[in-house]
Amino acid sequence: MRNTTNAERRKAGALALAVCLAAAPCHASPSSNESTTSHMTTTHTASETLSLRQQSIVPIAAFAAAGDIARLGPALEQGLDAGLTVNDAREILVQLYAYAGFPRSLNALGELMKVADARKQRGFHDAQGQAPSRPIPKGDALLAAGTANQTKLSGGPVKGPLFDFAPAIDEYLKTHLFGDVFERDNLDWQSRELATVGMLSALPGAESQLQSHMRIGMNVGITAAQLDQLTQVLAQRVDAGAGRRAAEALVRQLSARPGS
Repeated sequence: MRNTTNAERRKAGALALAVCLAAAPCHASPSSNESTTSHMTTTHTASETLSLRQQSIVPIAAFAAAGDIARLGPALEQGLDAGLTVNDAREILVQLYAYAGFPRSLNALGELMKVADARKQRGFHDAQGQAPSRPIPKGDALLAAGTANQTKLSGGPVKGPLFDFAPAIDEYLKTHLFGDVFERDNLDWQSRELATVGMLSALPGAESQLQSHMRIGMNVGITAAQLDQLTQVLAQRVDAGAGRRAAEALVRQLSARPGS
């Protein structure tokens, strides 16, 4: 298993380098929504490596999704030390509900409360961070905003037989996840996608969604080399299974890109 995993990582790294040299990341967006959504994507400078802050998001998301509270606490400590604000961590753990359910989101938020309180008692002055800059839309406006966000993130409209069969889940994705969550502009989209990939990597059986979010991550400007680094963070700081699932999803996504 170790030899296979290493080979996959080497393949992912090689493909990542080729993609980075050959093409810039895709930023698909309907022109009518550009002025209202561009500030929510990212202001990060292009880089081939994840910052310490970005790296710290990955184990937080993975441990929270797996329900591994014993390891989540130290990961939160490391994240706050690496530059995450309390609100950054809170946003990640609120977003978790869409991928691992409310119970694990609530448990993880409870652990964040404990960690933040304990650090305060020890004399740490962690930055609280920003609240969303504007109210979240309601009703039809929320559906429209969520649909625009989903389209921008995915690189085109999202539709298909599954959503025709179960239109309620289509509406929930657009209004709850891409509306209520992704309209909250106090955490940039790159950070949200790093968190999502970390969460899905910790969940066996979510390989299809994991590959989709590798693509979405690149759509919001995360490079293939950075995603390859993410797989290594998972393997080294979470567990081999999560690292393997992420590496395999990245290889599949890079292989599926036009011209690969």
